[in-house]
Amino acid sequence: MSKVRIGFVGVGSMGQCAHLKNYAVLPECEVVALAELREGLGRRVAARYGVPRVYRTHEEMLAAETLDGIVAAQPFTRHGRLVPDLLKAGVPLFTEKPLAASVAVGERLLAALARSGTWHMVGYHKRSDPATMAAKVEIDRLKESGELGKLRYVRILMPPGDWIAGGFDDLIRTSEPAPKLDSDPPAADMDEATRRAYVSFVNYYIHQVNLLRHLLGEPYRVAYADPSGVLLAVESESGAAGALEMAPYRTTVDWQESALVAFERGYVKLELPPPLASNRPGRLEILRDPGDGATPQTLVPALPSVHAMRQQAIHFIKAIRGEMRPPCEAAEALEDLRVAREYIRRVRGE
Repeated sequence: MSKVRIGFVGVGSMGQCAHLKNYAVLPECEVVALAELREGLGRRVAARYGVPRVYRTHEEMLAAETLDGIVAAQPFTRHGRLVPDLLKAGVPLFTEKPLAASVAVGERLLAALARSGTWHMVGYHKRSDPATMAAKVEIDRLKESGELGKLRYVRILMPPGDWIAGGFDDLIRTSEPAPKLDSDPPAADMDEATRRAYVSFVNYYIHQVNLLRHLLGEPYRVAYADPSGVLLAVESESGAAGALEMAPYRTTVDWQESALVAFERGYVKLELPPPLASNRPGRLEILRDPGDGATPQTLVPALPSVHAMRQQAIHFIKAIRGEMRPPCEAAEALEDLRVAREYIRRVRGE
């Protein structure tokens, strides 16, 4: 395949700084068009990043362009209205996490995807961090070899902090009013308070809900939801325990996200950078303590200076070219929505 032709739908803050600026420098792809309802903003962003054609709506762009893939960084609360339209183009689609704002909408999106004949990658960028990628290879190897015993526990900690880390410093801003867009209707099983709680949880913690499954390497169920909102405990299909610690404390000028994957005789530990930090991979630490007189070893691999958002763009292009599978597709992302719904049921005492 020659250069992959990408069209962008929306170039607001995340569209620009988490996505477009990463695709614009990849030699394997060409961003050939963008659609932005704020026309002045669209023209200015296109000029900076060398995008040759600008449209106001995605309908106009799709009618005029031949694309190999679409990147649509749009509010997830309207994915049910937008994504089926984009899938009709019949080319691979990338959207930000989560898949939707309810399980019901997510199920409708999977039905539309089945009719489209294409695939939909959901933006769980933490899977594309070099540290997470290396950790996953080592975790799977250790599970297969059994050299450190069974995988017993996965713990993820993510207190609120500075997730932007200067990532919006080069954002092109606009005084144009934000367009008024219809959101998806609320799910039938949620009142307004429940809907707000669910949307808040999936907006902030769905990355970690997904990362738990990725590191465990298998499905899991919600075992306990702390009423204070600090702890979510899970049990995996094979019986391993897991925990997501949410906001036991906060930081104001730092980001302290970590994951611990514990085996009987060692661990794999991750420290992940702020989501919008540039050229900063996570940190990986591996402890091997096999016993029987062997000297314990702690390994901290040197990782390439590529950040997760950049690597995620590379992965989407490679998946379009058939060189790999997308790191996370819509069907798995729907499972995250189901986990989140069960968590909200428990924490609200439904």
